[in-house]
Amino acid sequence: MLAADPTVPRLTLTGLRNLTAALAQIGKDTASPGEVWRRLTDSYVVDLDAVASILPRAEPQPTWLMPRTGYRLVTG
Repeated sequence: MLAADPTVPRLTLTGLRNLTAALAQIGKDTASPGEVWRRLTDSYVVDLDAVASILPRAEPQPTWLMPRTGYRLVTG
C-alpha cells in the first residue's frame, strides 16, 4: 500500500471510541474492507493494530483446495 501524501496534514485518531466512529462513517460509503483501510489511512494517522482489533477478521479462501466429499482413503 502506498503511503499517504506526507505534505497533507492528517488528524490522529486515538482511542477505540474515535476509531469506531470513524470506521462507521467510512464504512457507510465503501464497498470493500480494502477500501475502508485505504480511506482510513489516507485521512487519519491511526494505530493499525487497534483498527485491526475492531474490523472483522477476513480469512483468505483457498480456492486451490478441493473439497473431499465423495473421496475415501484407501489403505492396503
